[in-house]
Formats: sequence, C-alpha cells, structure tokens
Amino acid sequence: MQMDVIRIRKKLKKKLDEQRYEHTLGVAFTAMSLAMKYDVDLHKAELAGLLHDCAKCMPDERKLHKCEKYNIPISETERKNPSLLHSKLGAYLAEHKYGVKDPEILNAILYHTTGHADMTMLEKIIFVADYIEPRRNKAPNLSKVRKLAFEMMDEAVCKIMKDTLSYLEKKNAVIDDETMHAYEFYASETKKKK
Repeated sequence: MQMDVIRIRKKLKKKLDEQRYEHTLGVAFTAMSLAMKYDVDLHKAELAGLLHDCAKCMPDERKLHKCEKYNIPISETERKNPSLLHSKLGAYLAEHKYGVKDPEILNAILYHTTGHADMTMLEKIIFVADYIEPRRNKAPNLSKVRKLAFEMMDEAVCKIMKDTLSYLEKKNAVIDDETMHAYEFYASETKKKK
C-alpha cells in the first residue's frame, strides 16, 4: 500500500505544476486528518486526496478530447466550462492509469468538484479537504469552514456549496445542476438537525 502512494506521488510530481502538486499534498494531508476524525479508511482518504486533481493541469481542449475518446459523458455545462471535466477524467485516469479499483475512491475523485446529494463520508472528506487544505487562503469564511469540518461535516459541506454558488453567481458563471441539487439536499439536511 505504501509503495502505491510513493509511486503515485512520483508520477503526479511529473504531471502537475508545482503549485498544483503542493495543493494535492495539502488535500491528501487534510483528507487523512478528517478521516481520522470521522473513522474513515486513511489509505482511501490519502489516495483520493492525491489523485483528486490528477487531470487538472491538462489543457481544456485535451480534457474534452480525452473524455470523448474514453466515452466519458460530457454535460452542456461541462462543454461550456471544460475545466469541470477534470473530476470525471481524473476518476477515469485514477482507475486506468494509476490502478485504483476501489469505487469509493473513484467516486470521491469524481464528485470532489460538484458534490452530489447524500455523499458518502469519504466523498464529503475529499470535497471539503479540497476547499480547506492549508495552502488555500482566498475562499470566503475559510476559518469558519475549517472549524466546521472537524465538528459538523454536513454543515461544512453546505457552507462550502453556498459560498461556491454565491461566488459563481457573482461571476455570472455557469452553475452545474449537480451542485445546485447537492446544495438543496445539504441545506435541507442541516435545517433538520437544528
């Protein structure tokens, strides 16, 4: 298992730019910390954290081409904003290039950008770790979300989604339907708990 991690790190260091590689290490570290808190398999959290952005540095045109080549479905939103495809393509590459066969890990990679309703704890961990890792410093409400992540995971997920949707609306950016549905789900779930 440890050899997998070392091999994957070496490959990623060649594929990602320096800033993205450092972010990836931060996400893996944060995911492992959250996994300890929520009793989730540390190895799965580390692998998903390391591989979550394995397709991120690929140019958008290449992402589109690869998704078409590998028959990965592309939504209208993703056609307009191909950078979103790094999650789907990343899950594909994690399985076919890095040898990950565990569906939990692959789904955590697949949904780390958009989220979805009723995520598993590992999916939530990668979604949140991507937002709160130590090198992130520009997101709104970051210190609040970092604290929430270790206390009330669903509230942290909901807050991240709300802030992300607000940011995208201000930029007049296209919003993925999956993210909107996920936000509605977690907003409803957190209301029930209050």
